[in-house]
Amino acid sequence: MELRILQYFLAVVREENISRAADVLHITQPTLSRQMAQLEEELGTQLFVRGKHLALTDAGVMLRQRAEEVAALMDKIEREFEEHNEVSGIISIGSGGMKALQLLMPAMRSFREKHPRVRFQLYTNSAEHVKERLEQGLLDFGLLLEPVDITKFEYIRMGEKEKWGVLLRADHPLAQKSCVAKDDLRGLPLIVTDRRPLQKEIESWLGGPLEQLDLFATYNIITNVASLVDSGAAAALTIEGAVALMDQRRMAFIPLFPEVSMTSVLAWKRFQPDFNAAGQFLEHFKSMQ
Repeated sequence: MELRILQYFLAVVREENISRAADVLHITQPTLSRQMAQLEEELGTQLFVRGKHLALTDAGVMLRQRAEEVAALMDKIEREFEEHNEVSGIISIGSGGMKALQLLMPAMRSFREKHPRVRFQLYTNSAEHVKERLEQGLLDFGLLLEPVDITKFEYIRMGEKEKWGVLLRADHPLAQKSCVAKDDLRGLPLIVTDRRPLQKEIESWLGGPLEQLDLFATYNIITNVASLVDSGAAAALTIEGAVALMDQRRMAFIPLFPEVSMTSVLAWKRFQPDFNAAGQFLEHFKSMQ
């Protein structure tokens, strides 16, 4: 399967119409129709539900996702080899909300001052999604909250610890406390992380299963449920760095007692050449430690 055909397929998906896609690609409509038919024949499945507007079958949706990943990876490869005598390109960093991200900021700023043709791309998601994109080569670095399996990566353990606590409305009675013990959580509707390794750490602190609590919901990124906390429907167990930018007049973060803290790592796949921007940024960051 040629990359060109995948690009044709993505154009058809975007335009939802063979004729419009052919105009965008500067090829004839019959040629593009024939290419799509041959692609379906090659894959042995129907990709489109044909009508006034083309819609994707389940197989088409899966191919679109994979084609977008391939196209993004090819763009990244091309950028890395452009003008490599001068450091340029995009350095992509994936992370959840963590205080450790602040440790990268001085290095990002000073590296950009030295190499103004560099641009950073920040991707926010759970550790599992960040790891997946690292493995696919779609991210250069991932900032991952431990415990996490990093056997496939090289990494630097970050010096900033991530402290766990409860995110509440500022007018909640518990918001007046300096810390929250496990007994304070009894009967309190709670939103917790969906990452099982992190749930186990919380269970260790509780001294029992999470089910002893009133579990309202789970999250992969805390910002997805901030409005629930703000509404007073529930409180959330989370790390301090994930809520640092939230309105402190409306919500309060109260640390757990006894303290629960976790480390994080800056992880990356082993680089082959060291001339690309990401490789040089890594050396720059190491030199600042």
